[in-house]
Amino acid sequence: MGGSHSIEVSEFCLEGRFIDFVIKDGYKLKGLLLETHEGESYIKLAKHLRVTFDLRLPPGTWLQIVGYKKHDLKNGTVTLKAERVMAARSEMVRVETITPIQEPPSIDDVKVKPAKTKATILVCQKSDCMKRGGQAVCQALEAALSDRGLEDQVTIKGTGCMKNCKAGPNLVMPDKTRHSRIQASQVPALMNQHFGDKSLSAQPENLKEVAKYNGKLY
Repeated sequence: MGGSHSIEVSEFCLEGRFIDFVIKDGYKLKGLLLETHEGESYIKLAKHLRVTFDLRLPPGTWLQIVGYKKHDLKNGTVTLKAERVMAARSEMVRVETITPIQEPPSIDDVKVKPAKTKATILVCQKSDCMKRGGQAVCQALEAALSDRGLEDQVTIKGTGCMKNCKAGPNLVMPDKTRHSRIQASQVPALMNQHFGDKSLSAQPENLKEVAKYNGKLY
């Protein structure tokens, strides 16, 4: 009975600047770091936020975070868990999925297109794809974007399962073409296909066979 009263749970509301995401095992989003008037705070994200959070959120963005604070009275530790994340400006605007804010957000719909829309490469972050080389593919994509000077035009976003686990790693390019069994060594040719040399002769054989993916993105 004493143990059940050793933890106090209360609501909290913090406002501050976003610093960075906290990633586990190289690809699992767990939480974020927020710079407040009291210093740097680690805030764990609730599961529904981890699944939908937009990893393009730029550092320095003002956020307001609402959630629950657990205070362990035995060891004095405090754990913060976010249930809602909102863009903080002169007024608080609810956001379902955080998007880069370049213009004042709309009260009715914060998901309006930003002033400069980036093309997005979706990469499955589930364990089967990661075990088959997904993490190396992500790193190769980042390097390829950097080499081509496309960091400001194209972003990489992790997703949930794309329902094609045995054919991983799976990714979807900005034109909705889905690629499976992609390895890091094939990324340069893939980038040439979509952002550079569009000649089929420059593509590896297995990339020629990829069909258009027009279904729902997971």
